[in-house]
Amino acid sequence: MKVQCAICDRIDELPTDLPLAKKLRNRPIHTYMCPPCHERIEEKTLARLATGKFIFYKTSKLIENEF
Repeated sequence: MKVQCAICDRIDELPTDLPLAKKLRNRPIHTYMCPPCHERIEEKTLARLATGKFIFYKTSKLIENEF
């Protein structure tokens, strides 16, 4: 299955039997990110979290605890 990164437009080939490939086929709202872009975003997010000025809201867990 050919997939295109949502950030850098790089085209990769995924085996069709991977769970990620199935998720991308069955749910068009999900997007693919290539490994270099994913690592870059992860590093920058962790750096922002380490500063203490960045608040990471986890809305789904907050809503579950309120009820």
